[in-house]
Amino acid sequence: MSYNWEVIGQSGLQFYGKMSASISHEFKNVLAIINENAGLLEDFTLLAKKGRPFELERLNPVTERVMKQVRRADGIIKRMNTFAHSIDQSDTKIDLNETLELVVALSERFVAMRGVNIVKTFHPIPVMITRRPFFLQNLIWLCLNFAMDAVGDEKTLGLVTEETKEGARVIFTNLKALTSGSPMDTFPAEQEKALLSLLNAQLATDLEAVELIITFARDIRR
Repeated sequence: MSYNWEVIGQSGLQFYGKMSASISHEFKNVLAIINENAGLLEDFTLLAKKGRPFELERLNPVTERVMKQVRRADGIIKRMNTFAHSIDQSDTKIDLNETLELVVALSERFVAMRGVNIVKTFHPIPVMITRRPFFLQNLIWLCLNFAMDAVGDEKTLGLVTEETKEGARVIFTNLKALTSGSPMDTFPAEQEKALLSLLNAQLATDLEAVELIITFARDIRR
């Protein structure tokens, strides 16, 4: 079967660029906070050198803030590492729950900018499917990006993973704007359709339940 690699490649580059820019922005925020607290520590040192009274307890909040940001930076780097390595992986068994967690974590800044609250209801055990991780992440991001625009005024988006007899599915719930019909005028677009074909997945909407559903066969075989 032939695939639209031009569209898939362009979509992948846009996805990688968008997420990389977001990661670097988050990291710069961490460094800015650490730098600010380093400045406070320097001020405390200068006061001590001048012989002014100084309470050691004043150091505790500063060091706690620095350690918090170090832990935050460690999490960002781990996500970036996982994301970067997914590009060179071919079809492999992956946990759909973990993939959703990664994409949501990568999208944290975009979710916050839109004021959306994501409620995750994942299958209690790993949901394993065989796919190419990077392209799967790309498809999930595109659907998540669409879903965030379709949640309506409540700004609460549900993310559900389910295991099925044939494989698995991801459900985006509470998409109140689906009932108006307008969000579906341009979705799925060419890039979503190309990725769905590559990943052997189907996309459907349930207007009554106001849900967007991606269904995957367990294996990539056709």
